[in-house]
Amino acid sequence: MHPTHHRSRGAIAALVLGLSALAAGGSAGAEELTGTLKKIKDSGAITIGYRDSSVPFSYLDGDQKPVGYAYEICRKIADDVKAHLKLDKLEVKLNPVTSATRIPLIANGTIDLECGSTTNNADRQKQAAFTNTHFLTATRYVAKKDKKLDKIDDLKGRTVVSTSGTTNIRQINEANTERKMGMTILPAKDHAEAFLMVETGRADAFVMDDVLLASLMAGSKTPDGYTISTEPLSKPEPYGIMLRKDDAPFKAVVDASTAKLYKSPEGKALYEKWFTQPIPPRGINLKLPMSEAMQKQFSTPSDSADPAAY
Repeated sequence: MHPTHHRSRGAIAALVLGLSALAAGGSAGAEELTGTLKKIKDSGAITIGYRDSSVPFSYLDGDQKPVGYAYEICRKIADDVKAHLKLDKLEVKLNPVTSATRIPLIANGTIDLECGSTTNNADRQKQAAFTNTHFLTATRYVAKKDKKLDKIDDLKGRTVVSTSGTTNIRQINEANTERKMGMTILPAKDHAEAFLMVETGRADAFVMDDVLLASLMAGSKTPDGYTISTEPLSKPEPYGIMLRKDDAPFKAVVDASTAKLYKSPEGKALYEKWFTQPIPPRGINLKLPMSEAMQKQFSTPSDSADPAAY
């Protein structure tokens, strides 16, 4: 019974393949397309998932239109996908996502690229794929400039705040215990409250992702009155644009597109535009020049989820 069962399955598969070749009109190009590339070619559209408030990566400007560093990278990828598929025109559809919906919407085919500040890590790799890293964040701290704090050891005996429930507060608690630093560590309910505690002098420093600290500092009453520590408290965490997993042909096109952009002067200019110059809608400047690790990542792009790779 079993051998015939397998034979019939094979015959059906052969028939399906034959029919799909016929449907493709015998053209080699059409036959080769699978997954996302086929979906884009057949529909004439690519769908980009954007965030509404991940400054400066992907957020809504004053006109409620998506803008940002990662969003612009996604537009470049869309241009390269259009060229790869030799399409006269490609419609770019926009779909809002949140931190909770971004992975399900990639997985179920609603969006094709997710443009934001999504950390590429081993856990997420089980559910999605990532292209080359576009940003590296690390845990640092912000303090008032006149306190002259810069290194981790400068926090000995100080009052430090971090947001409760984050990896950052865990890291500073671990450092406090391991290095016997005698810090007083206060939990804040959110980033805004934590920054306010530094502003009002209730805490000497606020420990968080450096890019979030930069945007809080830039949006404060006296941006020049603060400084971000140079010594990080964590290894770099890579942010990447997310796409569907197990779709090698699409990932190859996206990886080639991002690698080309990051290695080019245009990639560096794009970074500088969003991290070292005034950005919409309020004209704040994050003043976050490219770190050495980021410069290395742009000259030799990597899609690794391993912080040690950076």
